[in-house]
Amino acid sequence: MTALKLAEPMPNPQAPAVELDLQQINAELRHASAREVVQWAMSLGKKTIATTSFGRNAAVMLHLVSEVDKSVPTIWVDTGYNLRDTYVVAERLIKDLQLNMHVYSPQMTSERRNAIMGGIPTIDDEERHTEFTRQVKLEPFSQAIEEFQPEVWLTGIRREETDHRKSLDIVSLDKRGIIKVAPIFYWSEEQTDEYMEQHQLSSCRHYFDPTKVQDGRECGLHTAA
Repeated sequence: MTALKLAEPMPNPQAPAVELDLQQINAELRHASAREVVQWAMSLGKKTIATTSFGRNAAVMLHLVSEVDKSVPTIWVDTGYNLRDTYVVAERLIKDLQLNMHVYSPQMTSERRNAIMGGIPTIDDEERHTEFTRQVKLEPFSQAIEEFQPEVWLTGIRREETDHRKSLDIVSLDKRGIIKVAPIFYWSEEQTDEYMEQHQLSSCRHYFDPTKVQDGRECGLHTAA
């Protein structure tokens, strides 16, 4: 494989993301290492954030980004419905990896919401579950986007996880024009497990996302704008 060329920083920091040739970029990055993809994203010289759920194997992306640049703001939307294991592992990783962590939470407490909505709505009750997702996930994330105004978003999504993600690639544009970069997009579950073991990273064994409910569903962050 030829050496990966880092991107030339755009002269105008406000230049629209559409100036990137996504087809060519994805072809060049297809066989690059995950670390090289992170380095490519950072070489754009644009305002960058990373996101995490602190779910199972979330430490892979946290480790990759922290190894390249610990100053990258990492956004965690804490819905208030995480299990104890998630919080324990999150605190451990924040400390061990020295993350530049920024936590965003819903305006309403989970207990108050449960009293008003009668608990976590099921996905069969589409209208109530959509509103629930907006309150606990999308609204806090919108606040993070507004405050950080990112132009590049480093994310740990993988192609095999959902049908929607199969329509994306390592580098894509979301509806806001943010450059979304997924360094482990083509990794398998086995590869993520191997990376976790190789670097002895803490993993959340008990994780539940009430906005997803089940595997194969989107939580909303990657489909909404």
